[in-house]
Amino acid sequence: MSAPAHLPYGGVATFARAPQVQPGGDWQADVGVLGVPFDIALGFRPGARFAPRALREASLRSVPPFSGLDGTVRLAGVTFADAGDVVLPSLEPELMRDRTTAAAREVRARCRLPVFLGGDHSVSFPLLRAFHDVPDLHVVQLDAHLDFTDVRNDTRYSNSSPFRRACEALPNLTHITTVGLRGLRFDPEAVAAARARGHTLIPMTDVTRDLGAVLDALPTGKNVYLSVDVDGLDPAVLPGTSSPEPDGFTYAQAMAVLAAAARRNTLVGLDLVELAPNLDPSGRSELLMARLIMETLCEAGLDGSRRD
Repeated sequence: MSAPAHLPYGGVATFARAPQVQPGGDWQADVGVLGVPFDIALGFRPGARFAPRALREASLRSVPPFSGLDGTVRLAGVTFADAGDVVLPSLEPELMRDRTTAAAREVRARCRLPVFLGGDHSVSFPLLRAFHDVPDLHVVQLDAHLDFTDVRNDTRYSNSSPFRRACEALPNLTHITTVGLRGLRFDPEAVAAARARGHTLIPMTDVTRDLGAVLDALPTGKNVYLSVDVDGLDPAVLPGTSSPEPDGFTYAQAMAVLAAAARRNTLVGLDLVELAPNLDPSGRSELLMARLIMETLCEAGLDGSRRD
């Protein structure tokens, strides 16, 4: 007879009740989860350091497998492991980057699909360094902001620059598609540099006008790393983020983009960043983002199914 299951608010909060492991330990899983509780590269309101813990707690509401209204069962037999958080220094960003890359490589070696819980968006650079051996690597980025700035406030490694640094460090990173861009503050040099490199820049107005055309512009048949900045969503949907921008994704629009990217490509990694649970006393921001991660995993074909 199996032990009784905890209610969502009971027990130890690992992601989706996954076994707790060490990044370099003796384990194998379909999905490996790693937290990066770092937010000192922000330009505005802090709080993303609290997101990995909040997402773990929120994930306890939705533990797979999932049974749909139509009788389908998703993520049946898919195994999870929670590798905890990268052990980070408080004020040593270079050491943070080195430790994050090392831990991400260890998790990658032990699972089919690593899921990274940020942290501000600067952590995407050291995470992407762990994918240096993936040929023809494409990034699909959901974001209100381009995050391709060379230098901001004399800083080269802020949350405004992760993809600029990644492109410099990774010859195998061939393309970035950024969806949801909007706002008043775009760095002209960063926009020009991204376009010169051939990246696909899709404003939120295109999503609103013709979502189907946006989905058609996503890569197909590639190795794709998904980077989800939660400020891509409209702040009326998700208020818990440092730099909200109005007129963003609905949950359904965001999931349409993520589902299409996951179905049409080989998903090699996923990060979710810029969630600041302290800025949303309702707690819905982390609940929605834990759900978004799970729905994306449902579309990635880990259980042998794809809804093309």
